[in-house]
This record gives sequence, C-alpha cells and structure tokens, in this order.
Amino acid sequence: MIARQSYERQKWRNILHSIVLLTAMMALFFGLGRFLFGSTGSMFMLLLGVGMLLFAPQASMWMTLRMFHARRLSPWDAPELHAMIETLAARAGLDRVPEVYWVPSAVPNAFAMSGGGRTLVAVSDGLLRLLDGRELAGVLAHEISHIRHGDLFVMSMADMLSRMTALMSDVGWISLLLFLPVSLLAGIDIPWMFILLLMVAPLLSMLLQLALSRTREFDADLGAVELTNDPIGLARALLKIERGMSHWWRWILPGSEGMAPSLLRTHPLTTERVRRLESLVDHAHGSPLFGDVHVSPLGHPVREGRRWRGIGFWY
Repeated sequence: MIARQSYERQKWRNILHSIVLLTAMMALFFGLGRFLFGSTGSMFMLLLGVGMLLFAPQASMWMTLRMFHARRLSPWDAPELHAMIETLAARAGLDRVPEVYWVPSAVPNAFAMSGGGRTLVAVSDGLLRLLDGRELAGVLAHEISHIRHGDLFVMSMADMLSRMTALMSDVGWISLLLFLPVSLLAGIDIPWMFILLLMVAPLLSMLLQLALSRTREFDADLGAVELTNDPIGLARALLKIERGMSHWWRWILPGSEGMAPSLLRTHPLTTERVRRLESLVDHAHGSPLFGDVHVSPLGHPVREGRRWRGIGFWY
C-alpha cells in the first residue's frame, strides 16, 4: 500500500535536511564559541553541553512523567495497547519493547521518551477515546519511529546546542557591557560583526532547532507508514488530533487554528503532513497491518485538560 518511489524520495530529503540543519547549528555554536573564548573555550563549552546531555535525560523523564501524572500500564491493564506496541517494536527491530504510560488528560496527545537505558511511549486518555485502532496504530508507530531513528537523542543534542549558544551570547553581552567603558576610554573600536553575531546567534539557533524538529516529524511519519503499511490511518489520526487539540482554544480565540507562523512551529502543518502521507498511497499493493484492531479506553473518561504549571500549559 506504500508508493515506494515517493517514500524513498521523501526519506532522502528528510535525511539531507537533518544533516544540513544540525551541521548549521554546530557551525553557529563553534563560530560564536571561538569568537568569545577561542578554540579551547568552545571545546570546553561543547564538553559541558555533552555532559548535560548525558546526565539530564533520566531526570527529565522523571519530571515530565510527574508533571503529566502519568501512570505505567501493565499488559493486564491494557492488553490490546501492549500487543500493538509489541508488534510495532518488533517490526522496528527495537532491542526492547518501550514501556507504556497512560496520561490522565482529555487532550489527545502522545509522546516518546528515553533515558537511563529506558524507552517509553505515553498516550493520553483523550487520544485513546478519540482514535480507532487503525488510527491509534499510526500514532504509536510514529512515536516508535522516533525511538528507532534516534530522534530523541538528536533533538536533545539540538536543544543542548541551542541552549549553549544562547548562554554564550548572554556571556558575550555581559562581557561587552562590563568592558564597554574601558574600551571607550582607551579608544578601542568594538567590532560590529561581534555585536551582530551576539544578536542573531540565539535566534538563528532556535529557528534551526525548530526546522530540525519539523524534519524529524516528517521522517517519523514515514517510519510509521513503513511499520503499519497504512498512510491513510496516520493521516486520519492527525486530522482528528488537530481538531481535538484546537477545540480547547476555540472558546478563547475563535478562529485561532494555524495562527503560529510555520517557522515557529515544532511540528509541520497538519495539511502538509497529510498531503505527504496521501502521496504514499499505492492501492495496488498490500493492506493495513492494523486494519481491524480495536483498543478499549481505560475506565471512565477523564475531564481534566490543560494544566498550568507556572511555566506554561502541560497536557
């Protein structure tokens, strides 16, 4: 059911985009670091960032699960859900089956995490009630594709580069302000290129990170199609999730769907994702892997939606 030529073309485009964007982020990081601290200083900042990258995931996973009030599900709690994830993990060639977590939220959402040798996939109550088995399989395959492709590590590295670039820019501004009176009294010219770099480096790094995130989402969609042999199932799920997510804002900002500029999105526009998925349909070959699977929701519907946590909304 997959149009192989379109699949390969999209796959290589995503790989090329990811390489270019990550290389650009590293070049910006090293360029600013060398300008501020020299080659040795920039390498020290990189090693500091790598240390953060290696030790932070486990704490981040624990904090996120607590914020979401997520509960781990055993095979007895959700046998159909576990069976689906086990099948997808086996098809993806994962060494171990991801742990399954349930999020008590009415907002349709799913995410994958890794750290400390663990991987997990979390789904919200709202997602289980919104999607049928075929659509849910597409979403779970998307999250497992993130694990399979190492996207969790790639995006953690991109986040580290972006944060360290912003930190170095702040250090540069503080140094500039401290030594500005001395420079003026001594008649030392301040290089405008340096000031321009301090201004644009954090913004450029953030935009590159967001572009990389969108590219990895496209690639995870492709991975999901490869695992389920079902582009339409994931496309239907994406449209349902977008309607379910926008429902929570319509009473505050009517017509607010799609207001965020494309450059500032972590995920691509749903219309573009659906368009690419539909281009993969080949009706002459195969059938959906999970065409007739049903996953039962857990207990009574959860009414809780977005929750304010002091720094933003969490689902």
